[in-house]
Amino acid sequence: CVSVCVLVGWVYYCVCVSGCVLVDTGYTLCVAGCPWMWDDLSCWQDAAVGEVVSVRCPEVFHDLLSPDDEIGWISRNCTAEGWSETFPHYVDACLSDDNTTRPDMHYASVKALYTAGYSTSLVSLTTAMTILCRFRKLHCTRNYIHMNLFVSFMLRAISVFIKDGVLYTQEEENHCFRHTVECKAVMVLFHYCVMSNYFWLFIEGLYLFTLLVQTFFPERRYFYWYTVVGWGTPTICVTVWAALRLHFDDTSCWDTNNTTALWWVIKGPTVVSIMINFVLFVGIIVILVQKLQSPDIRGNESSIYLRLARSTLLLIPLFGIHYTVFAFSPEDVSKKERLVFELGLGSFQGFVVAVLYCFLNGEVQSEIKRKWRSWRVNRYFTVDLKHQQRHPSLVSSGVNGGTQLSMLSSKSSSALQIRMVGPLAETPSTLNLPT
Repeated sequence: CVSVCVLVGWVYYCVCVSGCVLVDTGYTLCVAGCPWMWDDLSCWQDAAVGEVVSVRCPEVFHDLLSPDDEIGWISRNCTAEGWSETFPHYVDACLSDDNTTRPDMHYASVKALYTAGYSTSLVSLTTAMTILCRFRKLHCTRNYIHMNLFVSFMLRAISVFIKDGVLYTQEEENHCFRHTVECKAVMVLFHYCVMSNYFWLFIEGLYLFTLLVQTFFPERRYFYWYTVVGWGTPTICVTVWAALRLHFDDTSCWDTNNTTALWWVIKGPTVVSIMINFVLFVGIIVILVQKLQSPDIRGNESSIYLRLARSTLLLIPLFGIHYTVFAFSPEDVSKKERLVFELGLGSFQGFVVAVLYCFLNGEVQSEIKRKWRSWRVNRYFTVDLKHQQRHPSLVSSGVNGGTQLSMLSSKSSSALQIRMVGPLAETPSTLNLPT
């Protein structure tokens, strides 16, 4: 390491001018050779000149290999000019001959897919929330639970966008030294939003099951506890996880889980909620089968099974049943399929829920139609009033629609009075007046 030294008093202060790397703590770390380096795929430790450093193929290549393929090694030589190129190349060392898929293209495709999915879900959920909040007749416990679920989906989408913006905006960023407070706070927010979404899916299943099992139950009191469980439980779990991570595994940006025991503080309650929701889902299907087979339900056998299939398909996105596929599998198993399934397809779940439980809801549609008809009638009379003000001579002639309507209503009310008064006048003795 080439240094420049200056004598200040009785102390020499030396500054390194080569072979240095700036860490985010504000200090300059000088090494006699090659500093730490992140090449977007692997993290290379500092080395002396002439030293050869070898690392395993990154995990992004592991899912592209068959079980029989061995994981290769990549090396770099530390020279006086810095790090050399990798030998062999990543593609040659980490991919088999029959698999030429580039991992960066695969992850870029998954990212584009879930970005489109979360964007679509965010727009549709915002529209659905506006509709449910706008109309007073739609304010009930069932729709309040739907609204909380919609908010959890919206927060999940927003947290994904924030995480991608903070962690992966700059592709050349050095991930070896990335452990800022901002980065860790974003990961805490992300885990909280995702966990809240899982728990509100659980609340949806629990509410529907309770509604089918119990005939009468205090919905408002239950809704208070639903809110506590839906938002409070993730708060406790994520807070405990952040505290443990800060004391026992405060490395990088908290976006990797080196300690499996700490990760189960978040994953454990999430898996439990998923499995309970699956049990509730099976129980609700059994109740629906019993109700559809009741003699009070008319219809042939095919129509009964059609109703059951439709109800089942409607409940799957509401309960998040698709998450049970990878609920108990380890994090490093089937990572490629997990990313496509949970990130790619799961990002559209909010859009599907908004469509099924708001836009296609009969109660919501009838309320929108009623408001639309009321708006058109008010608009008609507003235009008619302006027409009368512009042409006052037409008012006396009874040409306008408003005058005709008022005359018709007055005639009909007079006729109704005649019909009501006539029989009463003829039979006064039949009336029992209060004394």
